[in-house]
Amino acid sequence: MSTSESRIIPTDLRNEMQQSYLEYAMSVIVGRALPDAKDGFKPVHRRILYAMHELGLTPDRPFRKCARVVGEVLGKYHPHGDTAVYDALVRMAQNFSMRSPLIQGHGNFGSVDNDPPAAMRYTECRLHALTCDAMLRDIDSDTVDFGDNFDGSQQEPLVLPARIPQLLLNGSSGIAVGMATNIPPHNLGELVDGLIATIHNPDITDTELMRYIPGPDFPTGAKILGRSGIREAYTTGRGSITMRGVAEIETIEHRGRPDREAIIITQLPYQTNKAALIEKIAEMVNEKRLEGISDIRDESDRDGMRIVVELRRDAYPRVVLNNLYKQTPLQNNFGANMLALVNGKPELLTLKQYLQVFLDFRIDTIRRRTEYEKRKAEERDHLLQGLLIALDNLDAIIALIRHAADTPTAKQELMDRFGLSEPQADAILQMQLRRLTALEAQKIQQEHEELLAKIADLDDILNRRERILEIVEREAKELQERHGTPRRTEIELSESELDETDLIANEKAIILLTEQGYIKRMPVNTFDAQNRATRGKSGTKMKEDDGIEHFLSCCDHDSILLFSDRGVVYCLKAYQIPIGSRAARGVPIVQMLPIPREERITSLVPVSEFSNDEYLVMLTKGGYIKKTALSAFANIRSNGLIAISLNEGDELRWVRRAKVDDSIIIGSRRGMAIHFRTDDKQLRPLGRATRGVKAMKLRKDDELIGMDILPSFIVANIAQLGGEEAELEEEETTVAEEGEETEETAIDPDGVSVLVITTGGYGKRVPVGQFRLQNRAGKGIIATKFKPHLSDDCVVALQVVHEMDELMLVTGRGIIIRQVVNAIPSQSRSATGVRVQRLDSEDAIAAVALVPISAEGDEAEVAAELEEVAEVAE
Repeated sequence: MSTSESRIIPTDLRNEMQQSYLEYAMSVIVGRALPDAKDGFKPVHRRILYAMHELGLTPDRPFRKCARVVGEVLGKYHPHGDTAVYDALVRMAQNFSMRSPLIQGHGNFGSVDNDPPAAMRYTECRLHALTCDAMLRDIDSDTVDFGDNFDGSQQEPLVLPARIPQLLLNGSSGIAVGMATNIPPHNLGELVDGLIATIHNPDITDTELMRYIPGPDFPTGAKILGRSGIREAYTTGRGSITMRGVAEIETIEHRGRPDREAIIITQLPYQTNKAALIEKIAEMVNEKRLEGISDIRDESDRDGMRIVVELRRDAYPRVVLNNLYKQTPLQNNFGANMLALVNGKPELLTLKQYLQVFLDFRIDTIRRRTEYEKRKAEERDHLLQGLLIALDNLDAIIALIRHAADTPTAKQELMDRFGLSEPQADAILQMQLRRLTALEAQKIQQEHEELLAKIADLDDILNRRERILEIVEREAKELQERHGTPRRTEIELSESELDETDLIANEKAIILLTEQGYIKRMPVNTFDAQNRATRGKSGTKMKEDDGIEHFLSCCDHDSILLFSDRGVVYCLKAYQIPIGSRAARGVPIVQMLPIPREERITSLVPVSEFSNDEYLVMLTKGGYIKKTALSAFANIRSNGLIAISLNEGDELRWVRRAKVDDSIIIGSRRGMAIHFRTDDKQLRPLGRATRGVKAMKLRKDDELIGMDILPSFIVANIAQLGGEEAELEEEETTVAEEGEETEETAIDPDGVSVLVITTGGYGKRVPVGQFRLQNRAGKGIIATKFKPHLSDDCVVALQVVHEMDELMLVTGRGIIIRQVVNAIPSQSRSATGVRVQRLDSEDAIAAVALVPISAEGDEAEVAAELEEVAEVAE
């Protein structure tokens, strides 16, 4: 074989493939796909920004064609295709891709609809102010290492001297060989706060850092559901973060057509294609996979995003919205994978580890910058010392220079005679004659002294780590003040973690629901207490054919259980019900619950805690009653839960909370009442999907109007007062002209009584001792009699009250009055009551609610007071 021929080297194919593939993989990992943890950039982004810096494309200079920048990057630093470079440049200019864009773009740089950008020959660009301030400043001060470019003809920075954690600021995504990275963007202000917290407390944990950096902040806003995914990503480096678009249910008006409900989408999850989302929804509607949508249109403009999903008249808005979340990209997951290069090696980083890597890099950057500044100061001071020597020996030096044959000879003689260095001798020879004046000499001396002080300060910085940390903190705060923006992404806390109620004051409120399904919440202090027999205030604005159906008092943190006539229970937090003024109509309940339009809410129960020793007692229109453990309703699905099984034609009407030793009092429209215990003997507990037992035997022209619960400690004392055997004679009491009773019974000693209110505006309190305990399913006893002149009067409310309670009554026309219960006198069962609210001729009392006392009474104290009064009575 001749020497000119190629030589074949035998080798093992397995080893060759392994070695070659490993070299290729490492090239992709280090040189293309993964960002550096120090400055947060991949090589292509770093090269684009540095090339623009060299071209002088600062924010105060005119825009330049992107093709010019791409050509500079390709020719000097990046030996790959122009498409890769331009795509990276475009992304750094997109405000929907970058939380803090690094490049200012002029022209078409694409859109959230995934429209492609214009060709690079049409678009223009320049650096953003944040990039100059936070990424490129001090790059000429020997702060970072430089290396050869691909052909060795140029030098390029291996990292940029970033002043803020850029990797978390704008995030990063990339697929390498055998590994990938996906880091979400964050808020600049929060990152600076977290960095400062790390400086002040080096032992801070990932969880503690979440107080300063609560989670990602996406450029498109939207919401993050729960903190568990964020916590997992921050503490382990990997986690799934659930993103949800922002959508509201609104009623839109059409000219000449009935109003329609619509879902208005104003923000989308990060990296969600708006056009693709609309196309996906339309496709699912056509394939009948999404029901209830009649039209979808994009009304977005330069003022913001607005996607209108118009609903059919028979649609349930909340159900449609939940389906959009479940079946479309309106709700999506961000799989966080915090992988980055640390000293050239890929590492999975937690939040604290990344901030520590960045802080170490920043400390090294400032140390190198300080050493550079010190070196420059010392070089300048060395020249000044030579000039001062020249000024002190001015005549001799002038004579030496005049007699020297040439410049090299003069320089050598200056160095030999006065002990000057070569740079000092050059500086003296180049010194202008005007520097020989006294004023110039004084300036040189002053500059020399200032440089000595500066060098001493720089030495102090280099010798003290705390000084460097102070500089890191100060420079980061300056960027925070100059470039910080408010958070865009809202983090909704799930119930299993921190509840949203922790951020809401637990104020007293009243919930009002009309017959046509309009619901609203009003603070109790909207209505001041008024005197008995006054007119009251308007509590709501209603349609002519509407009326008040339900009215209750609760606190904003309570869960409101809403029971429908067909036996289904739904759940809302009280604070989720929109606040409305007295004149407001409220919002349709169908916008808040997936409830069919023909279904009606018949009972509302506020619950602050789902305890195991409490029950819900349910009473139907047909007179069936049952009790079920309250804990069975702790987890109610968004589409409701079956609460009771009903016979055909029957309806669930009343639901109350009770304990096992309490008793129930049930009233009828014709003024009858029955009182029996809730113990297992009279009413054994049943499951949710059961019917119950008979509660009360009614006359043909009578019907049930309500029930209430008597606490066990009250019931236990009825026997003490002789109430269990007491039977009052069924005779009417003399009535005064104004409706006042001439003969009143004694007020119950424990302050608890049964309040009876009629539709005609009359009411009274009856001592609980006058309602003897009976067996369930009896006819009951008389609770009240009616005024002779009110032929159509009937009982509208029968409930247990305490004399310290406050009472709120609402009429069918929405007039509300608030008064103290103690203002209503206590009378016998056979009395007709006093006027509690003055009504218009065609108005009537529709509902009654109690404002509970601020603190629950001490049962032991009340019982002791009861015993004392009983002794006096004997």
